[in-house]
Amino acid sequence: MTIGTFSYPIPANEPTFQYGPGSAEKIALKERLAALKNDTVNIPMYIGNEKVYTDKKIAINPPYEKDFVLGQFSEGDETHVQRAIEAALAAKAGWEAMSWENKAHIFLKAAELLSTKYRYHIVAATMLGQGKNAFQAEIDAACELIDFLRFNVHFLSEIYKQQPISSPGMNNRVEWRPLEGFVLAVSPFNFTAIAGNLCASAAMCGNVVVWKPAYTQVYSANIIMQVFKEAGLPDGVINLIYVDGPVLGKVCFSHHDFAGVHFTGSTGVFNTMWKSIGENITKYRTYPKIVGETGGKDFVMIHKSADIDVAVTALVRGAFEYQGQKCSAASRAYLPSNIAKAIKAKLVETLATIKVGTPEDFSNFVNAVIDERAFDKIVNFIETAKNDHRVKVIAGGNYDKSVGYFIEPTVLEASDPTYKTMCEEIFGPVLTIYVYDAEAYEETLHLVDTTSPYALTGAIIAQDRVAVELATNKLRNSAGNFYVNDKPTGAVVGQQPFGGARGSGTNDKAGSIINLYRWLSARTIKEVYVPVTDYTYPFVKEA
Repeated sequence: MTIGTFSYPIPANEPTFQYGPGSAEKIALKERLAALKNDTVNIPMYIGNEKVYTDKKIAINPPYEKDFVLGQFSEGDETHVQRAIEAALAAKAGWEAMSWENKAHIFLKAAELLSTKYRYHIVAATMLGQGKNAFQAEIDAACELIDFLRFNVHFLSEIYKQQPISSPGMNNRVEWRPLEGFVLAVSPFNFTAIAGNLCASAAMCGNVVVWKPAYTQVYSANIIMQVFKEAGLPDGVINLIYVDGPVLGKVCFSHHDFAGVHFTGSTGVFNTMWKSIGENITKYRTYPKIVGETGGKDFVMIHKSADIDVAVTALVRGAFEYQGQKCSAASRAYLPSNIAKAIKAKLVETLATIKVGTPEDFSNFVNAVIDERAFDKIVNFIETAKNDHRVKVIAGGNYDKSVGYFIEPTVLEASDPTYKTMCEEIFGPVLTIYVYDAEAYEETLHLVDTTSPYALTGAIIAQDRVAVELATNKLRNSAGNFYVNDKPTGAVVGQQPFGGARGSGTNDKAGSIINLYRWLSARTIKEVYVPVTDYTYPFVKEA
């Protein structure tokens, strides 16, 4: 027998490549982009030890070049969901029995593969399939995913160390078990890192997983699965399937062994999931864990003491990086009357310098939105605003889907702080501003807090420290991630644990130790060395 206690120290965040002019990384990434565009792929589902192809093929097109075909993937049906569950449950005993250090090393190897061999591959795939520019793809598909894998190994190692105290003559210990059943991971299009983390975090804790990504993220999801396989992940631990959402829910949420769902997506879909789980609660072996990060209507609150350049930079980056397709994107902003005119002028001037187009041209800051459905929804918001006296377009407002789904960075100014684009999630490059009386700061903080049902991210821009403290307190429940003099996006694993409450989810904080507790089930064991042999206690004796 060999025995050792294995521990993994806190890692450093993965360094970010900048892709500057003439850099080796820019040359390598452009070469990888060209290579992938010349390689039409046929992507299977991964169920157990099988690569599963079906007769129903769905084409994969870059959102910025909608007629170009990157490849195709095989769509499944109810039978594939059932097979994925069966494969997961068949792998469960062996995966649970594997030692912690061997599980850990699979995911640490995956992180190393992503940092080296697959770095340009996963970044390029995210650019092509999801329409991100080079920097947005780098901080997502490379850095954040690598960080999730490395930090979660460290966090889980720390959890396993946590043990209760023991009195003399006895020992107490806690074992951290995986959940009893399978975990369903449902991931969105907008972050490759989220897709990899939703399935990997649960699997790292000893669970087996059925993973369904958004169809518009399958191209990079396939690479994540290849990396996991190369890193040594046993067959059946994570099963990657492509099925319609209602089909997935019908099978999974009525299955006796359903143990939990790890979800990122819309609030509406999450609400439907929660309802279905509640209706089926008597069918389950155990109460399922329901973990979700959903929508946002994220704000930037600007105080009269704010630096104008700081405010404008926070708005431009926060609202328009990745076309506003982040749950954390700045979508509404409150400008104080004393500096509103200067902020608007600088904002319009700055947006005029932004180029919109293909991410393959690295000079384009803004690219296409993800698909036609998203395009049409966003355009509807813009066109409605153009015809409403309560709002005016002060920048952008143009769009074109002849080649790809391009929408200019658009700024609306609303005279009504409850106008729909101040309240409803848009998920696109549209920022709505409202000018408030600079002397009505505290009242406006109340407006910020009560305008939206969401509570994901928000920011305060101010040089006045009293104003910062007041906003921090008054907006305590308005955002799970709150930023001071910065944009409300860009949470880093290990630095800003991410998640919000209210209509934005269960606030289980991806990128921290908090999230991993949700995929574990603790068992306490007490052992007495010399057991008592008399049931009586001293209190029953009178003499």
